Amino acid sequence: MIKLATLCYVKRGGKTLMMHRVKRSTDIHYGKWNGLGGKLLPGETPEECVIREVREESGLRLKRPELKGFLTFPGFDGEDDWYVFVFVARQFTGRRGACNEGNLSWIPDSKLKALPLWEGDRIFMKWLTGRKFFSGKFVYKKFHFTSHQVCFYSA
Repeated sequence: MIKLATLCYVKRGGKTLMMHRVKRSTDIHYGKWNGLGGKLLPGETPEECVIREVREESGLRLKRPELKGFLTFPGFDGEDDWYVFVFVARQFTGRRGACNEGNLSWIPDSKLKALPLWEGDRIFMKWLTGRKFFSGKFVYKKFHFTSHQVCFYSA
């Protein structure tokens, strides 16, 4: 089965809004830090999804999120292939609220790699600052990172 999702790194003043996934012990991301996002609803564009998901998870209303890349995670959860549209957002309004999926924190960009992230995230997060669009494939077996490949495209 295929799952379509978005992932957004909201940026402000040298910090990134991250979610520490610690509220549900059954969460496959439990204990990890992630950007915000979630699954696309039927008929929804990736842009509509990322705006909705960030609003639902944080209370922030994104303006002009920038699509930076596309990631493929074959069989990530042991069954489904996940296809993820990756965004960066620097413009938003509203106040950060509570999240029922995890704890939200503004993390200095210089400290992001020290967080307990998925191993592949440490690789693709450095591509977020580039000008080229990326398309990557990240392979995990039983939630352990095994390999990746990437292509970069000029705008």
